[in-house]
This record gives sequence, C-alpha cells and structure tokens, in this order.
Amino acid sequence: MFRHTTLRFWALGLIAAAAVVVGVASATSDVLPVLLAGSAALVGGAISMALGEYVSVSSQRDTERALIEKERRALAEEPEAELAELVGLYEQQGLSHATATAVATELTGRDALKAHLAIELGIDQDDVVSPWHAALASAIAFTIGALLPMATILLVPHPTRILATFVAVLLALAVTGYVAAWIGGARRGRAVVRILIGGAIMLSSFGQISPQDARGVGGEGFVVVMAMLVMLGAVGSAVAWGLPAYLLALLGSRAF
Repeated sequence: MFRHTTLRFWALGLIAAAAVVVGVASATSDVLPVLLAGSAALVGGAISMALGEYVSVSSQRDTERALIEKERRALAEEPEAELAELVGLYEQQGLSHATATAVATELTGRDALKAHLAIELGIDQDDVVSPWHAALASAIAFTIGALLPMATILLVPHPTRILATFVAVLLALAVTGYVAAWIGGARRGRAVVRILIGGAIMLSSFGQISPQDARGVGGEGFVVVMAMLVMLGAVGSAVAWGLPAYLLALLGSRAF
C-alpha cells in the first residue's frame, strides 16, 4: 500500500510540474519564467500533497483509535459475549465450532484485543499509520517526480525542449505504470497504456498557452499569474482532499 501511494505521488509530481513548465515554455523561450513557474508548481504541489495526506491519514488514525477504544471497552464490559462473537467469526471462515472455540480461546488468552481487532476490523494496534510520515513521504515523492520535467526542460536547448520533456515524462509514466502493476499483480500493459493516455492528455492541454497569451499579460506578469494559479490550486487541492476526510472521520469518531 505504501509503495502504491509513493508511486501515485511521484506520478502526480511528474504530470503537474510537466504541465506547468510545458505550458510556460510554449509561451516564451526564456528560461527564467519556466524556472519560476516550475518552482512554484513543485513547492505548491508538494505542500498540497503533504497537507492533504496529513489530514487524510490523521482522520484515518483518529477513526482507528476510536475503534480500538470501543473494542477495549467491550472486552472489559462483556468478555463472554466478545468471545462468543470471535468464535462466530471464525466459524464464518469455515472452521468447525470446536476448532473455532479452541482458536478463539487461545488467542483471547494471549491478547484478546489484538485478536478481536485483527479478525473484526483488520486493524493492528501496533501499526497505526503516522500522519507525519505519510505527509513527508508524499511531499518527497511529489518533489522527486517534479524534478524530472523541470530538469529536462531547463537543460535541453530551446528548439527541442518541449518535445524532450514530453518524451521524458511519458517514459517515466510508462515505467511508473509498469512498476505499480507489477507490485499489485495487475495487467502491466493495460496499466501502462492507461497512465500514458492520461499523461499525454494533460500535457497536451497545458501546452496550448500561446505566446500571444504571455505577451498580453506581460513577461513578469505572466510568471506571477502562473505562480499564483499554481499556489491557489495547491491550497484548493489540500482543502478538497483533506476537509471531507477530516469531517467524515470526526463524525465517525463521535459515533463510537
């Protein structure tokens, strides 16, 4: 799960930064506007991903803690009923009543809370996700992904830099899709095609900014506008991802 999440943020960094730098490079041949806009996309995107992941994982952690506390209370107040429930759960998995009773009794004697959390909720109380670790991992993965299109478009000479960025990003996306499918045991060809189509569509749509658009705003103004749009998009993304997750977790924890 962690590897899939890291690959997802890496791919987001690739596409988001590439879309911005390709769009700006389509409007101007200067390096500075591309560098500033790409840096804004990298910083804004990394902050957005980190904030969204922190709030989302924090809400997940709060829900898990509420469920653990609920199960702990139930074991303290009604141990016999909880044991009978555990026996029933093992019987639903195909064990005979005698075997299910023996297994449930032995596991309850070792660690009743751990046994109930594992079979009922699929939770390991010693493996609750850290929101800080998740936020840091998402920011790092996004940043590393964003560095590839930025480096390509800044290092390759002007006549071919947009094409080179397209090729570099699509190749990286293809590798990402292949690795993600390999990790998950899915069909690799379909995963590669799917991520390539999505990446190509986004890059093409952002590459439609024309030099006339840039001149209409002015060189420096164009960079400022692009940077503001990227930062606003980052804040909006963090709110859109994090706020619903937080509210759902808040309602869920109160229900327990």
